[in-house]
Amino acid sequence: MTTSSHRDHFFQTSASLDDQQRKDAKSQNSNGNPIRLQSKILAIHPDPSNLNSIYVAQSSGVVRRVVLETGETAALYKGPTAPLTSLCLSPDGKLLFAGCWDKTVWSWDVASAQPRQRYEGHADFVRAVMSARLRGEDLLVTGGADAQVLVFNIASGQRTETFKGHARGVQDLILDPEVEESEALVFSAGSDREIRQFKIFGGGDSAEALLPHETSVYKLFFDQDGDLWTVSADKTAKCLIRADGWKPNLTLEHPDFVRDIVVHEDGGWVVTACRDEEVRVWNRSTGELHHVFSGHFEEVTGLVLVGSTVVSAGIDGTIRQWSLRPDELQKAVELASKGDVVAELEPSTESMLTEEEERELAELMEDD
Repeated sequence: MTTSSHRDHFFQTSASLDDQQRKDAKSQNSNGNPIRLQSKILAIHPDPSNLNSIYVAQSSGVVRRVVLETGETAALYKGPTAPLTSLCLSPDGKLLFAGCWDKTVWSWDVASAQPRQRYEGHADFVRAVMSARLRGEDLLVTGGADAQVLVFNIASGQRTETFKGHARGVQDLILDPEVEESEALVFSAGSDREIRQFKIFGGGDSAEALLPHETSVYKLFFDQDGDLWTVSADKTAKCLIRADGWKPNLTLEHPDFVRDIVVHEDGGWVVTACRDEEVRVWNRSTGELHHVFSGHFEEVTGLVLVGSTVVSAGIDGTIRQWSLRPDELQKAVELASKGDVVAELEPSTESMLTEEEERELAELMEDD
C-alpha cells in the first residue's frame, strides 16, 4: 500500500492508483476522433432522420442529439435528475423516450425538445425501452430492474400488458423482425441469463427460455438473416440460429463483459463493445478477430452503425467513430501492427460480486 497526503488518494490501493494514472494518460488519445461530454454515456441511439447525428443518454439525466461531424449538441432533452439508461424513438419518429433510474420512462417532442408524457409502472429503475406500431397502435415496451416487461399505449399512456417471466432485471428488448405483426413477438434479455419471448397481445411467454449464456445477457441484435446475436457478462458474444431452434453456432470470446453488438452486413463484420475499453471487429463467417479499435479509457457501453462507420460511446463520456470501409479498416490494421495505436489493455479481473448491477450502481453514483 502506498501512502499519500493527496485527498484524491485516500483509501486507494497501489493498483487502483496505477489504473487511474493509466486511464489519465490514455484519456489524452485522439483515436476515433473523440467527442467529449461532461458525464458518463449509458446509451446510444441512431437518428433515422439525420445520419450525421445520434442520440446519447447520460448519467447526468439528459439526452443529447449530437452532430457527429462537428461534435456540437443540436438538441438537449432535460427534466430527469437521475441517470438515463436506454433510448428509443416512437414509430413515427416524433417522440423520444428514455428509461430512467427514477422508475419511469420520460418522453420529449423531438422537434421542440419539450417534455411530454411520463410512463409509470415499474417498481425499480427502467433498463430497456423499445417502440413499435402494431395492429394500428403505437406501443412502448419497457423492461425494468424489477424483472417486469410492461407494454403501454403511447398516446394514452395506459398500460396494456405486464409480463413477469424473468427472475431478475430485464437488460434489453427487441422485436422479432420475422414474425407477423398479428403475433408481435418480443425477445427480452435478463440478468437471470435468460432470453425470453413474449407475445405482446395477451400471449405471455410463447416458449421456453433460451439459455445460451452463463450469466447476465446485456444486448440482443437481429441480423438480416433473422438470426439473433447476443452478448453477456460471461465474456462471450454468440450467434443463435433461427433455423436450428436458436442454438448457437458461433461464439466470440472476450477478456471481459461484452456490452453491445452490431452486424455490418456489407462488410461481413461483427462489432462488439467490451468492458475492457475496446471495440472489436470480428469476421462474421469465421469468428476470427480482425481488429481492435482502442481509444476509450473506460467501459464501452454502446454501439450504433451509421453507414460504414461504427459509433461507440462509453463511461468515459466520449463518442468515437471507427470506419469499416475496406481501405480505412486495412489502414487501421496496418497501423496497429506497427504499434501506432494505444496499447491493448490487459484483461480485467472479474468482480467477486455476483450481481453486476451492484458494480454498475457504484460506478454511476461516483462524481462525474
